Amino acid sequence: MNIVIVGDGKVGAALTEHLSNEGHDVVVIDKDPKVVEEMVNAYDVLGLCGNGASYDVQMEAGVDKARLLIAATSSDELNIFCCLVAKKIGAHHTIARVRNPEYAQQLHFFKEELGLSLVVNPEFAAANEIARVLRFPTAINVESFAGDRVDMAEIKLTQENPLSDMCVHEIPKRFKSRVLICAVQRGENIYIPNGDFRLQTNDRIHISSKRSDMVAFMKELGIYRHRTKHVLISGGGKMGYYLARQLSETGHKVKVIEIDPARAEHLANLLPHATVVLGDGSDRAVLLEQGLDNQDAFVSLTTIDEENIITTMYASSIGVGKTVAKVNRVSYDILRSIGIETTISSKTVAANQIIGYVRALENSGSSSVQTLYKLVNDRVEALEFRIAAEDAFYLGSTLKELQLRDNVIIGCILRKGKIIYPCGDDTIENGDSVTVITSHHGFKNFEEIFC
Repeated sequence: MNIVIVGDGKVGAALTEHLSNEGHDVVVIDKDPKVVEEMVNAYDVLGLCGNGASYDVQMEAGVDKARLLIAATSSDELNIFCCLVAKKIGAHHTIARVRNPEYAQQLHFFKEELGLSLVVNPEFAAANEIARVLRFPTAINVESFAGDRVDMAEIKLTQENPLSDMCVHEIPKRFKSRVLICAVQRGENIYIPNGDFRLQTNDRIHISSKRSDMVAFMKELGIYRHRTKHVLISGGGKMGYYLARQLSETGHKVKVIEIDPARAEHLANLLPHATVVLGDGSDRAVLLEQGLDNQDAFVSLTTIDEENIITTMYASSIGVGKTVAKVNRVSYDILRSIGIETTISSKTVAANQIIGYVRALENSGSSSVQTLYKLVNDRVEALEFRIAAEDAFYLGSTLKELQLRDNVIIGCILRKGKIIYPCGDDTIENGDSVTVITSHHGFKNFEEIFC
C-alpha cells in the first residue's frame, strides 16, 4: 500500500517503523532534513523535506496515487489542512492527529463534513487506557475488545497465586468464573498456551473475560483490590486533563499537581470536580503534602520520562497501591527490571490505532481488522476481526474441525451482543466479531489464522 506520512515526530517515527516493516511503500515528509535523513537511513522508506501541506510537495510525494495520507505534525490545524489538500489531490484515505481538547467535540464533524477517514487523539486514547487499568489495580495493563464488553488483563503470578503450577485446562474445573489464558511471558519467551501448558511463578499472563467475570476471578484468586477512589496525578498536560476529567466524572477524588501557574489556573477552570494544585510533582515535600501516602493510585504524566520513572518508584516505595508512568523513550524491559510495571505511551497508543486502520484497509472484504493491540513489548498481537462473509470455508464448521496455526488462539466471539468463549464445538458465523491473540505479526484477514 502507498502511504504518505507527514510529520516524523514520535508518532510519525513509530508509524514509519511499523508500516515499513509490514512491507508498505512509505514516503515521509518533514521540514527537518536531519529527521528525513535518519528515517531514510533506518528504514526502507523514501523521504522528502518540505511543508506537508503544500500542493507541490504532496504531488512530489505521490499523494495523488497514495492509498493513505497520515498527518502527524505537532499542529492540529496543519494536520487537518494536510488531509484536506490530500483529499483534493486524490488520496483515497486520510488520517489526522488532533490533540487539542477544544476540538474533542468536533471529531464527528471532521470526519463527516471534512472527509477525514480517522481522527486520532493520542492523549485522549492513552487516558482511556489508564482509566481501564485503574478499574483493575491488580492488573499491570488492561485492554478492551468487543465494544468494551471484554477486557484483557495482564497479571504477574506470585508464588502464593493459586494459578502457579496449574495447567491451563484445570482452570475451568477449579474456578467458577469464565476466563481464558491468552498469552504467557516467561522470562524472554512468549507462549500462546494450549490446555496442557503449565503456569509457573513469575509468569506474566494475559487473561481475557467479561468485566464481571474478571472481578470474580480475581476475587477467587485472592488478589482483587477494590477500584481506586483517590488518585493523584502529576502533570496537567493534555493527557493529565483527559484523565482527570474522566476520573472525576466517574466519582473519583482527583488531585492534579501542575508546575506552570497559567496552566494550573486554566485546569482549575476546566476541572470543577477535581483539585488542582500549583507545585512541582517531582518534589517529595509537595507529594507528601498532597497526601501521596494515602492515595489509591499515583499517575505521573509530566513531559520528562525520567521524572515520571523516579516519582512512580518513590510512590511504590511508600506503599501506593497502583502507579502508572508515562514513558516514551525508555525500554519496556528496562523499566520492568527496576520494578515499574505499568507504563503508558501516547505514541504507541496512536500508532496501534492507525496500524489497525491500515490492516482493515488492506482487507475490506470478508473479514477486516476492527481493533489491534500490541502486547508484551510488541511481541504479541491481539486483533478483533469483523466477519462479513456468506461463503467462507470456515463458516458453520466447528473449531475442532478447523485447524488453527501454531501460536494462535481465539479469545472470544461476540455474536448478537452475546459473548462466547469458544470451545471445540463452537462455530464462526457471519456477523461475528472474533478476537484473535497470536505471536505472529501482520495478520490482515481472518483466513490467515488457519493452516
